[in-house]
Amino acid sequence: MTLYKRYADELAGLIADGALQPGERLPSVREASRRRALSEMTILRAYHRLEARGLIVARPRSGYYVAETLRKRPAPAPSTPPALPTAIDKSELIVDLLASIRRPSIVPLGSAFPSPRLMPMRALHASLNRSMRGLDPMQAVADLSPGNPELRRLIALRHRGDGIALEADDLVITDGAMEALNLSLQAVTAPGDAVIIESPTFYGSLQALERLRLRAVEVPTDPQTGIDLDALAVALERHRPAACWLMSSFQNPLGATMPEARKQALVALLAAHEVPLIEDDVYGELHYGPARPRPAKAHDRAGLVLHCASFSKCLAPGYRIGWVAAGRYTAKLQRLKLGSSLSAAMPSQLALADYLATGAYERHLRRLRERLAASRDAMLAAIDAHFPDGTRVTRPDGGYFLWVELPPGIDTRTLQQAALAQDISLAPGALFSARDDFAACLRLNYGHPDDDRVLPAIATLGRLCRR
Repeated sequence: MTLYKRYADELAGLIADGALQPGERLPSVREASRRRALSEMTILRAYHRLEARGLIVARPRSGYYVAETLRKRPAPAPSTPPALPTAIDKSELIVDLLASIRRPSIVPLGSAFPSPRLMPMRALHASLNRSMRGLDPMQAVADLSPGNPELRRLIALRHRGDGIALEADDLVITDGAMEALNLSLQAVTAPGDAVIIESPTFYGSLQALERLRLRAVEVPTDPQTGIDLDALAVALERHRPAACWLMSSFQNPLGATMPEARKQALVALLAAHEVPLIEDDVYGELHYGPARPRPAKAHDRAGLVLHCASFSKCLAPGYRIGWVAAGRYTAKLQRLKLGSSLSAAMPSQLALADYLATGAYERHLRRLRERLAASRDAMLAAIDAHFPDGTRVTRPDGGYFLWVELPPGIDTRTLQQAALAQDISLAPGALFSARDDFAACLRLNYGHPDDDRVLPAIATLGRLCRR
């Protein structure tokens, strides 16, 4: 990391921790240069970086100050759902949301994807062209499930670098993470079974449970540390679920990450009850810290964790390449994949194998993480400036979602319709519950730092909240 970025991140951390207070004056460029033995240009670039993130402001002939509007809003409280198996009927609401974000005029705060402009599309296209030139025609029918051997080898190698002991033969390539998750659910459940999920949860899990006629058992989840293990233990005893589906890192929609010790305890608890864990880890690469949080799969000794991930959120949207490390269920996953779609698209697999072999992936991820972290800070500053008192919001250390809890009396489904009239999409809280919980909550996507409409849209939402 360059010197100015390192210094900017250090100051951002002091602001986040409250060591630097709103309105406090920063050292002058000359003074900071002398104190830190850095050039004045390095200090100035660091200050400009913080200013772009909305963390500091420049006052003419006075210097740089911590932004006055920067208040550290509290995080939303942990959820308290009733631990009762619930049938699901959410498809219509989810389809309506997805339809609303397709129009180019819409500011995509309700989108589930980061901006494709953040991805190395030209390099991916070059890899696609290289990999398809001189292709042996027989390979077009050879790379069926479990998928292209070289791509699986490179994915397994990356996982081993993150502390997960996997080999290529442990992986099944799928059409994106959603197919990996759906096949995993099919492998371990039967219609009518109960499945434990977080509260709130990713709406894709609700769609999958609804389609397979499964019942959801929602367990309280903390916006910072993830699922409540004590409540989970009670639910395991009471409901005898067939599976548990959750995100242990940068959970959607909360952004919560379970501490390492809690992940280890989670795996041990589920293993004691012989309950499989379907782990959705699609945001794991989008961490803002020095290292990727190890997933629950890293602690799996019984083969009960089905770990699912993809390239859709961090590298190649539209290529639809995901995978699952299914442990003791690997052979069954392969059969299910063959019975559903035979294989993932061969050109996409070959292109991604070529791109990973170039060594450019880590450089891309470093740039992407920096932009997302800066975009998070800018959106938090805008929420502080424009949303009503009593608003609570998360501050995730990865991914690209904020979970916002508005003051009582504001219904976010009504707010959603008012926002759409202003060409702004958002994801209301009701989407993320098997029932209609979280009426005053919404999820906002800050993964579009290249879109100049985003921060004005936050100001507009703040005005709509005050009506």
